[in-house]
Amino acid sequence: MIEYIKGKIITVNPSFTIMETNHIGYFINISLNTFSALKKDSEQQLFIHEVIREDTHALYGFIKEEERTIFRHLISVSGIGANTARLILSSLTPAELQEAITSANVSLIKQVKGIGLKTAQRLVVDLKDKIGKLSADDNFLTVSNNTIKEESLSALIALGFSKKQIEKTVDKILAEHVDISVENLIKEVLKNQ
Repeated sequence: MIEYIKGKIITVNPSFTIMETNHIGYFINISLNTFSALKKDSEQQLFIHEVIREDTHALYGFIKEEERTIFRHLISVSGIGANTARLILSSLTPAELQEAITSANVSLIKQVKGIGLKTAQRLVVDLKDKIGKLSADDNFLTVSNNTIKEESLSALIALGFSKKQIEKTVDKILAEHVDISVENLIKEVLKNQ
């Protein structure tokens, strides 16, 4: 199972990207949300979800782990496949989708092309508890701190800490110091360990 791919963006298109790593070009399906964060010829990391069936082997890439988590929740719903889930995440940001599901806003979900009333209602019923836990556990709606959190966690993991060991400390410091830089966040975590 591929967790992520890190490499150079060779081609970027609203529905896919080609990423080169170790002289191999990977065709990766993406959402518009991820597309907006990619730049051609830049080094990037995408969190990957693999779909392997008899007739296909497809990769779906996400700029943030939280978006991949929501994608995986979406495809767990009966009648929602990988392409439909990608379409939903292209029409609504992860935060908008999370809000729509937790507040049972079926009319907003129905605005996504190909999603009817019954499918929208099924999404709300099946995912309300799962998506609600994401916001409580992961501070999912604080998008500005996600990049700082991810960069800090990556650096701390590279220093030998386990993610479980330090994630709560990072979240606590981010809650107390909203405008903290990555460097200062890492220093604060090191002081508290």
